[in-house]
Amino acid sequence: MVRPAAPRSGRPGAGPPSRRCVEQWPACTVGSVTEVSVEQIALADDPGAWEALGFAIDGETCQLGSVVLNLRGAQAGRAILEWSLRGVASTELDGLATTISTAPPAGPAPEHPNGAAGVDHVVAMSPSLDRTVAALQAAGLDLRRIREEPTPAGAPRQAFFRLGEVILEVVQEPAEVFEREGGSDRPARLWGLALVFADLPRAVEMLGEDASPVRPAVQPGRQIATVRRSAGLSVPLALMSRGEAAGARV
Repeated sequence: MVRPAAPRSGRPGAGPPSRRCVEQWPACTVGSVTEVSVEQIALADDPGAWEALGFAIDGETCQLGSVVLNLRGAQAGRAILEWSLRGVASTELDGLATTISTAPPAGPAPEHPNGAAGVDHVVAMSPSLDRTVAALQAAGLDLRRIREEPTPAGAPRQAFFRLGEVILEVVQEPAEVFEREGGSDRPARLWGLALVFADLPRAVEMLGEDASPVRPAVQPGRQIATVRRSAGLSVPLALMSRGEAAGARV
């Protein structure tokens, strides 16, 4: 991974990199779909842990919509290891571990016992939101919105990109993390996932004590729950109900 240069100008924001951050992308304006899309996301999780939560597993992979999760095991590291993108002009994404894919979109996804239907959004954390946004735009990612208002989790600045059927939410680190970790001269990092479920209450019931209760999401008309640490996953994972018609979110 190439270490990004320190920004000429940057300002620390606030937005705690807690599990709640994965819940907080707001509705965006409607626009065209970018050519950049997600092929695979590699996670440092054991396939058995995901299978125990009701996901259909094929060897070390789990397909959700058009996105394939590559489950490399807990020994591989922690949380999101890297992702592969189609149509991206560069892998210099301010530290987000990225490979370029030329593979065609995956075929129909299998039916998951828990009703999982796709990846709603990927969350990344950045010590310098402006720098990260500039790098992502330079690589061809489709910026839809920068949100300056605080979220319920306290993150005042987030940027949202459209990547095919998936949203990328980039959240600025909080000021205390910014200062503790040495300022902005650090790379951004992939952090968490939110998945869409056809019947969220049923999925939460299946997960039992491994999931939080269902509650209203930030997005009007949607619900959300989170997977607890007891499930044995290293990646922060949110579960969301379906929103409006497909493609109407951004």
